[in-house]
Amino acid sequence: MSEYKMHMMVCGGTGCRASESDTIVEKMKKELEYRNLDEDVQVVITGCFGFCEKGPIVKMLPDNTFYTEVKPDNVTEIIDEHIIKGRKVQSLLYVDPNKGQAEPDSKHMDFYKKQIRIALRNCGFINPEVVDEYIAADGYEALGKVLADYTPEQTIDIIKQSGLRGRGGGGFPTGLKWQFAAQNEADKKYVVCNADEGDPGAFMDRSILEGDPHSVLEAMAICGYTMGSDEGIIYIRAEYPLAIERLHIAIKQAREYGLLGKNILGTGFDFDITLRYGAGAFVCGEETALIHSMEGLRGEPTVKPPFPAESGYNGKPTNVNNVETFANIPAIILKGAEWFSAIGTEKSKGTKVFALAGKINNVGLIEVPMGTTLREVIFEIGGGIKDGKKFKAVQTGGPSGGCLTEKHLDTPIDFDNLLAAGSMMGSGGMIVMDEDDCMVAMAKFYLEFTVEESCGKCAPCRIGNKRLHETLDKITEGKGTLHDLELLKNMSNVIKDTSLCGLGQTSPNPVLSMLEHFYDEFLGHVSDHKCEAGQCKSLLKYNIIEEECVGCTACARVCPVGCISGEKKEVHIIDQSICIKCGACMDKCKFNAIELI
Repeated sequence: MSEYKMHMMVCGGTGCRASESDTIVEKMKKELEYRNLDEDVQVVITGCFGFCEKGPIVKMLPDNTFYTEVKPDNVTEIIDEHIIKGRKVQSLLYVDPNKGQAEPDSKHMDFYKKQIRIALRNCGFINPEVVDEYIAADGYEALGKVLADYTPEQTIDIIKQSGLRGRGGGGFPTGLKWQFAAQNEADKKYVVCNADEGDPGAFMDRSILEGDPHSVLEAMAICGYTMGSDEGIIYIRAEYPLAIERLHIAIKQAREYGLLGKNILGTGFDFDITLRYGAGAFVCGEETALIHSMEGLRGEPTVKPPFPAESGYNGKPTNVNNVETFANIPAIILKGAEWFSAIGTEKSKGTKVFALAGKINNVGLIEVPMGTTLREVIFEIGGGIKDGKKFKAVQTGGPSGGCLTEKHLDTPIDFDNLLAAGSMMGSGGMIVMDEDDCMVAMAKFYLEFTVEESCGKCAPCRIGNKRLHETLDKITEGKGTLHDLELLKNMSNVIKDTSLCGLGQTSPNPVLSMLEHFYDEFLGHVSDHKCEAGQCKSLLKYNIIEEECVGCTACARVCPVGCISGEKKEVHIIDQSICIKCGACMDKCKFNAIELI
């Protein structure tokens, strides 16, 4: 890249591609070629910059100008103004709504200020489809260092001393996991990367694989060296076509460079990687279910022990880590265990990647040091709640996690603090809710997901979660009783205590945490038959205000079931027994004569 005077870095992640970033790239290349600028300016497709709310992103180097919400129609202006005339395109700069000023580069933005990017270190900085760019960013140097300077035992000790814990949800010490797999003797061992990211609103692993696939390949090879394995398998859901495509490219390039395959770097170490595709089953995020799926069996979990480190894929010792865990490994090897362990908290070292979603201004992918508070994440990095609404809750850990409220905003985010607060880290999904969200309906949403995703092997999960969902559905329909609230709590605890795997053991968490923090809201649904948030249709009632109605008949004409009656220029009436509560009448009324009660 050094021969170019300027680089136009364009986000090529799934989100930005959906907003025509690939079209932007093609148009840039054509425009530069037409103006004979293609020898001085290079267009680089990158992975996710993280600031998904403002994508597609175009970053200009070397001056670090950060353009947001770029459209294909903006390409000519960027080239004319920025490249030819040397002037920033003011209309494309990010304007901080709190400061009311344009930020010319990312280092001044609140979104990036408190982030430390380790797992995401190369996302947005290199072309993930060019292995030379990864190598230029110290890629595969960690693998070379390990093979040349460290024994397997010494390498494992570095990972143990770093304090890295699994980022897939369990938080088990990574070095210890590697050690267990290394200690079990066998003629064949496997390294498995769990890329079956299934939490609603989560896209951490997908973005790493799309933006920096070689970091995962390198880490898997290092893991293979420590435990005596010559084969790695990436289990990835088929719904990630771009990640799969870039993994195929990366594996092919790594083989061509002698970084995968036989006799890697001339050291006699053999290691290669293949892909296996999942069909999108959430339960296959659990390592034993994942292994069964890879074996061609039903994706169902089994009781542990034996753990995969002893008997995993094909009955052989197997180490399973998720994408984010592996992405940290090369940086730890190169910079040292002390460097990594100096970041974070006493028992949760390093950083954590989160997918911020929901009712928040800055939806996106972030990486912050462990110990960063929820308030910092939501109101500084996340930019606060959309449309000036009031913060109500945040769900961490996806369907397996819990709901945290305003009183938890100053809680430092790490494995132990989130558990103590009644939630969990999970893989890193973080969904923010505002005053318009109904917590009963949200609990029902998460239960609907887990009921759908349960493998059905054990009765507590298969039947218990179904009963939980039915009870929540009954409450949102206005048919619940006080006994149902007690039933929700009792059933949840039984399911947690008796389910076979982590899916069932954690599935009641959203219900229990929402019951604890928003009991009055549940009580209002069963005692007053009211949904204060106005989300439960069965508890809503559309009423025509007599003093405001002018009898224009607009509401009656748009009603799909004909439940509104009245003559022209006379007050109309809604037949509540027929009304399906679609809201079409309120949308059509120009006189604000219809209210929701």
